[in-house]
Amino acid sequence: MQVAIDAGTLGQHDGLNRLLDRTRFIGIRVYRPGRVLIYETWEDVPTAFIDAARSHLHDRDWIEQVQSHRNWIEVEGERLIQVVLPLIDKNGDVVGFLEGISRLDKETLQANREQIRNGALTAVASVFLTALLLYPLLLAMLRQSVGLSRRLLDSNLSLLQSLGNAVAKRDSDTDTHNYRVTYYAVALAEAMGLPRKEISIIVAGAFLHDIGKIGIPDQILLKPGKLTPDEFETMKTHVSLGVEIVADNPWLEGAGLTIRHHHERFDGTGYPDGLQGNAIPLPARIFAVVDVFDALTSQRPYKKAMSLEYALDIIRRDSGRHFDPAVVAAFMGIAFALYVETFQAADSELRLRMRQILFRYFKTETAPEEVASVSCDTPPVY
Repeated sequence: MQVAIDAGTLGQHDGLNRLLDRTRFIGIRVYRPGRVLIYETWEDVPTAFIDAARSHLHDRDWIEQVQSHRNWIEVEGERLIQVVLPLIDKNGDVVGFLEGISRLDKETLQANREQIRNGALTAVASVFLTALLLYPLLLAMLRQSVGLSRRLLDSNLSLLQSLGNAVAKRDSDTDTHNYRVTYYAVALAEAMGLPRKEISIIVAGAFLHDIGKIGIPDQILLKPGKLTPDEFETMKTHVSLGVEIVADNPWLEGAGLTIRHHHERFDGTGYPDGLQGNAIPLPARIFAVVDVFDALTSQRPYKKAMSLEYALDIIRRDSGRHFDPAVVAAFMGIAFALYVETFQAADSELRLRMRQILFRYFKTETAPEEVASVSCDTPPVY
């Protein structure tokens, strides 16, 4: 059964509570797609009934197929009828689910099980038709929940870019370094067939890989010449400082893998933990290759840019020592195209590509065609 609904204004949750008083429902619950519960209300019934309804897992039909779904639950000699109805908007998209739970007591069951079952299902269907009047309220609740989630995500993405840009500016570099290495890292992860969730972790880690340099003194961070052994030891602390900076933000927890381990070496001679081989997290192994590639092919205040051929030759020679050979092999297949795409790209083009990556892996509210029309000479707005 599909129910078409139109958007309405946000009502009061009391409407769902009053529905209990006029029906045989003992409970009503509202879900977003993906089984995310956003509201529930119950009559004054034994806790065992509520626990039984909450713990019962529906078949996947009610998620993967756009149709109504029902279950029978036995609890303390009585039976609960659990019915789920998909909420369909005017575009035909499933925007959520409405669940109602009814109770059949022992006496009713003993009278006539089959007759009562059919009658109860008819009553439940009638009640759900009555509940259609509340669908504008339910749709508004669902949209409000989705809107809050998107605004929180957009705030996190804005923070991500601000932090990455801040440390890039301080490190005698432009923020385009962060854009390039993030673009490279995502392209390499896609070429290796990594799942979407892992690539989103790589995006955050790549953009914030050097965030800990905020805590390094200027006389070391900005020194034009070679660092002394003591200065280098201080510089190495930027990885632990970076982990501390993102540690209290659960959304950036995955980024800590790249932040802490992007200076590890495949042969175990890197820092800070001396990890070896596959013990190094894969996001850090991927980022290590693209970070060095960008450093070699970019001009810095203290050096000229190397040619593509020379840079790739260095990376090949360090395969198995500094870099994961499997990652290097995948990178060699895309390095030329990446270099051509970014070598002469303007800052505005790199910022645009970063925004497209954010849309692709974090689903911001800005649509791709809107992203393409944004002037990248202005700060990103989320």
